[in-house]
Amino acid sequence: MALEDAKTQIDHAFTREGARGLSYENAFAGATSFLRRRYTKDLAGVDLAVTGMPFDQAVTNRPGCRFGPRAIREASTLQPYDPPYGWDGFDPLSEFAIADYGDMAFDYAKTAEVPAMAEAHIGAILDQGAAALTLGGDHFLTLPILRAHVARHGPLALVQFDAHSDSWVDDDPERIDHGTFVYKAVKEGLIKPENSVAVGIRTTNPDTLGVEVLDARFVHEEGPAVTARRIREIVGETPAYLTFDIDCLDPAFAPGTGTPVWGGLSSGQAAICLRDLAGLPLVGGDVVEISPPYDTTGATAVAGAHVAMEIICLWGWTRRAR
Repeated sequence: MALEDAKTQIDHAFTREGARGLSYENAFAGATSFLRRRYTKDLAGVDLAVTGMPFDQAVTNRPGCRFGPRAIREASTLQPYDPPYGWDGFDPLSEFAIADYGDMAFDYAKTAEVPAMAEAHIGAILDQGAAALTLGGDHFLTLPILRAHVARHGPLALVQFDAHSDSWVDDDPERIDHGTFVYKAVKEGLIKPENSVAVGIRTTNPDTLGVEVLDARFVHEEGPAVTARRIREIVGETPAYLTFDIDCLDPAFAPGTGTPVWGGLSSGQAAICLRDLAGLPLVGGDVVEISPPYDTTGATAVAGAHVAMEIICLWGWTRRAR
């Protein structure tokens, strides 16, 4: 069936009928959308919208993650042939209506306008009744994304995969910095620190603001399954938002990022940990900081596309037909 469909399916980003189902379009051909979902701004009947935020003007080192959404979409074209591995046959692409909402539009020369625009962009998705999965872009974006979610869900638990705590002190409301979004989120009451956790940390910042840290050494020594169990204990039944900075992975697995740090998680560890979070009460998520110019192999974008699929599975697991 798949081979026959591959002979006729092309440009599903525009020609797909309906928002459910696998896709057999040749991975190397056609217009790229995330997982070959249809591009649309009309989310009537859509359960989950994937959107890109190609903004990287808040980075402290190497730029380039403005190209992340495009690279993740391209890398994802190999995935929609089959249900995702390791989810006991669960097929979110067929069970849920998922659309590609396209990218956030903004004036790159008016950086100060981006926070409000990002919040409004996600808010427009949520107001149409869909959940949002965001492809970044730098990690500052998680702050306005959280603001949009909290305005509708109330304060959330934050599950953060990262090399950095991103909780450095920043009391200037006008600063736009990818290293301080957690600090501001805690101070604004967007997240509940007692139910939040940062995984894979391997840079020094003594004040965790009450967020529990399961650093990279913890994952290496205790293993990803134990790590996942601990995350679920911390979050409990609190509605959660998951943010995955690709630099959580070791540079050997994800060299295409702006602030790489050695000693990180492997792709295999991250995959096990994410899959073992099944049942987490997830309301949304993002994958950020993928900078394709620093990775000629495309491996970083491939990792990001798989992380994004795992977030979809986590979101859908508690909403699936039983």
